[in-house]
Amino acid sequence: MQYKPPKEAYKGMVREVTIGKGEKSMKVGGENILPLHLFDDGTLPNPPKFALEVLDMEPADKTAHLIEPFGNTISDPIQWAKKCEGFGVDAICLTLISTDPSEKDSSADKAAELVKRMLAQVKKPLIVYGSGDEKKDTEVLPKVAQVCAGENLLIGPVQKENYEVVGKAILDNGHVAIAQSPLDINLLKELNVKLCKFLPPERVIIDPLSSALGYGIEYSFSLIERVKQIGVITKDSMTMMPIIANLGDECWKTKQAKENRTQGLLWEGMTALSLYLAGANILVLRHPETLKSVKETIGR
Repeated sequence: MQYKPPKEAYKGMVREVTIGKGEKSMKVGGENILPLHLFDDGTLPNPPKFALEVLDMEPADKTAHLIEPFGNTISDPIQWAKKCEGFGVDAICLTLISTDPSEKDSSADKAAELVKRMLAQVKKPLIVYGSGDEKKDTEVLPKVAQVCAGENLLIGPVQKENYEVVGKAILDNGHVAIAQSPLDINLLKELNVKLCKFLPPERVIIDPLSSALGYGIEYSFSLIERVKQIGVITKDSMTMMPIIANLGDECWKTKQAKENRTQGLLWEGMTALSLYLAGANILVLRHPETLKSVKETIGR
């Protein structure tokens, strides 16, 4: 008697979200199976995508083995982004760290102008993160959305403290929001409920915060896994969005990654593979060799 493996068919489907436009666009989500469950009844139309992170200022921490692949381009964000394109990324993730009041406290106008220039010169979809300072992001991110109106950028973080201002700017200017909440399923759903009162859910991507290997990865893994399962299995509307895992910086600020090049690559690689397995749809890395090894491991 021939063995027939059991197959599951689920009610829910992760919403398909498009980032960018025209030739500089990519689709994420759209699956109705659990991560790597390719044996079940369902499809994975858009495999997880990978981005490399670029900072809008020269890094204060110049760990030699982290910045070596980029050379002198780290002093110019646009050249840095172009360098990243050569490593086979699906997208560029620009972090506007200089706008942080504890860094350079750069103006919203300056940040928006940089994003506009980068958008004109790079050939990949653009993800834009603010500094994470909720007050400054309320100034910076709406300005970025306005200056780049209609370009369908992925912009965040949108948090409970600023979701009305930042979320409405994203809506009014034709972009996609990164809804970020601190490793809690209830807070995640609460933010999505509030945000989706005015922003279509197909224009929202979830950032549940990503912890590094040895520094809380089990919390990130469990939450991403749970969000994916609730969305796909039970068809919960507020968890049926794609997930972004912005993990690169969390890995490379660890003592272990800074101390040794090989250890650093493994630290980031193991974190990325773990969150890929949990169900992340976009993974943001920092080192191109990690990108290469992870893609080889999963057959991309």
